[in-house]
Amino acid sequence: MSQYSKVIQCLSRTLKPTSEAQEAAAAVAILLKTTDQGLKILLVKRTEKLSGPWSGQMAFPGGKRDPKDRDIRQTVVRETLEEISINLAHDCRFSGILKNMRSTVRPNLLVAPFVILLEHKPTIMLNEELERYTWIFLNKLQECEGTVKFPFGEVPAYLVEGNAVWGLTYRILKNLGHIIRVIIQTLEQPFNQSNNHKPTTLNVVKNEQNLIMNGSKVY
Repeated sequence: MSQYSKVIQCLSRTLKPTSEAQEAAAAVAILLKTTDQGLKILLVKRTEKLSGPWSGQMAFPGGKRDPKDRDIRQTVVRETLEEISINLAHDCRFSGILKNMRSTVRPNLLVAPFVILLEHKPTIMLNEELERYTWIFLNKLQECEGTVKFPFGEVPAYLVEGNAVWGLTYRILKNLGHIIRVIIQTLEQPFNQSNNHKPTTLNVVKNEQNLIMNGSKVY
């Protein structure tokens, strides 16, 4: 089994079950695919609009819960299909969710970040709400970290292909990147059989909790 296949297994044991996301009013799809060089993650760029708080931003596919949606998982399946034509009901593995987060732009909006592994090579077709998409290596994000200036101030961001990834998307990527780095570090540690110690899940969960508390102060 490859290292990144083991990482995905550990990630699935570490994340919260999707059933714990039901209080959320919106959902985003963190789509992962494995490569020999590492895990890649899909980002989309929203079209420029005069209205809309996320106009022109780099983001994850997703959107608000519709009253017709059976649950918040159906929301992320529907939104992903509508926006990028990927059907999450087929050839995908729901690994779990990160902790629900509130949007900085709309603090009353609770968002569920679903982590999903694509088990096939998808054909992506964007709808009118999006102008482009890109796959980025999750393990390269630290090299892209910086800041971006707005009229309201300077905020932390990942600078990716000439675009700033900031706000909620930045916080989600920061959380996920940290969790995966901890998993990789733990897998590289020797297994202590004499104490029957299994550090992977426990250590990652602790680090995720610490990051969530610290991350609440991040834009």
